[in-house]
Amino acid sequence: MRDLLTDEAFGEALIEARDLRIGRNGGTLLDVAHLALDGQGPTVILGPNGAGKSLLLRCLHGLIAPDRGQVRQNGALLNAAARARQAMVFQKPVLLRRSVAANLDFVLKRQKLTRSDRKARIAVLLEEGGLSGKARQPARSLSGGEAQRLAVLRALASAPDILFLDEPTSALDPAATQDIEAMVLRAARRGTRIVMVTHDIGQARRLGHDIVLMQAGQIAEHALAHDFFDSPQSQAARRFLAGALVL
Repeated sequence: MRDLLTDEAFGEALIEARDLRIGRNGGTLLDVAHLALDGQGPTVILGPNGAGKSLLLRCLHGLIAPDRGQVRQNGALLNAAARARQAMVFQKPVLLRRSVAANLDFVLKRQKLTRSDRKARIAVLLEEGGLSGKARQPARSLSGGEAQRLAVLRALASAPDILFLDEPTSALDPAATQDIEAMVLRAARRGTRIVMVTHDIGQARRLGHDIVLMQAGQIAEHALAHDFFDSPQSQAARRFLAGALVL
């Protein structure tokens, strides 16, 4: 592994993984010695299919327990309280069988807001996502881009400290992708820590503060985005940026 961002560069890490390992059927799917992400961002996790990008993301979010190793947030082991301050958006939006507004209200009710406060917050969220005219529409009747915007809005409704995104634009056209990227950048400017998986190098250039390149379940390189793209240090990074399908 070539990790150019050391503990000293990060200071106290917001998210830190050590000695993560997941194996199946005698093989190793994930083997990460160390990854530290500070309070800046967004972090973009790149790599070819099967490199372990989504698996790493799910470990950091606590959806999958590693066979070995640990994940810490703000220095403490990841637990239910920490996970409550996180949110995740998947490649395919998973929406409730209710209206667009009710999908957002479902999250806001858990924050024990008053009905009037929830109504005001929903209006703000719908305006931000360009869905104000679809509040009463069944969520599952939305177009692909609209549905993903709603999924991102619902994740942001709880004002998470960390938002994990697993290839949220892979099935979207350029215009819908641009909408999602704009929402992600606005959230990052407001202080939400973004950790996003993509295979799109252009998207990583547009969004990334730092880049994690995965190769065969390991971190091949971790560097600030401008260093990664301008002067990659690992052979895997050079090959990936040159368009190689296999690293």
